[in-house]
Amino acid sequence: MSPIEPLTIEDIVAARTRISSTVTRTPLVRLQVDAPAEIYLKLESLQPIGSFKLRGAMNAMRMLPKSALADGVYTASAGNMAQGVAWGARELGIPCIVVMPDTAPGTKLEAVARLGATIVQIPFEEWWQTLRDHGRPGIPGTFIHPVADRAVMAGNGTIGIEIAADLPDVDTVLVPFGGGGLSTGIATAIRTLAPRAKIYGCEVATSIPLSSALAAGKPVQVERTPSFVDGIGGRGVLPEMWPLVSSALHGAVIAELDEVKRAVRLLVERARVVAEGAGAVPVAAALAGRAGRGKVVCVVSGGNIDTRTLIELLSDS
Repeated sequence: MSPIEPLTIEDIVAARTRISSTVTRTPLVRLQVDAPAEIYLKLESLQPIGSFKLRGAMNAMRMLPKSALADGVYTASAGNMAQGVAWGARELGIPCIVVMPDTAPGTKLEAVARLGATIVQIPFEEWWQTLRDHGRPGIPGTFIHPVADRAVMAGNGTIGIEIAADLPDVDTVLVPFGGGGLSTGIATAIRTLAPRAKIYGCEVATSIPLSSALAAGKPVQVERTPSFVDGIGGRGVLPEMWPLVSSALHGAVIAELDEVKRAVRLLVERARVVAEGAGAVPVAAALAGRAGRGKVVCVVSGGNIDTRTLIELLSDS
């Protein structure tokens, strides 16, 4: 796979203009709890699809020439990028196919179907290979990679512009780490606009590809235990993303699964915020003190948690 050219702040500023008519400028709000740090929530759960993925999907699709859109688009996603691409395809009036793993929760499957996309569901290992291969044979249309795409990362990076504008003296930014497209985009903006801040990728202990890669100095395959945290935790850092991730981030922090469960409950009870598992991981890490002190921004990447799962988590006190 060819190396991906590093992002620039100019890429991200251009993306902000490109997607502004569709994407919500989400609020940054203080989480009023006793904690080691002053915690702020960047509520990407308030996007029209309930996830930050709309930013990258719209930027990538609006950068494509009409000829590339003639046969529609497709992506590989556990749910949120699926909704982002499906939303964009509906807006552009083109067909959309989504390759989803058999572990995808029902809530996300239903949401993708509501947006009019065709769903192709396959075993997780085959789905992961689709990400590695940047596509799947036999599926028509232009493939939009949910992670390893500069246009997608630039769209994601617009979150960083907003954080720096709303909290210029931010000390730390915690970002859920799935494949690195979100954290790389945000880090590019933050390093330019709020250079004193540290940016960390956040993982759940059931799968730690970033922490393992940083320890080894290269991408390594890791074991993955399925859980309600379905939006992050792959088999490893994609090789083409490693140079970008390793240079953009200051490190990784890990939250235990029980800590993430408690964070989901706390966000509902204290902030009236519904976060999916991946979106609650940064909050769990901050509450545990792993982000240090000062002003800590937690990117709540999405709120598309399965309703039954949320009920179970809220009942399990």
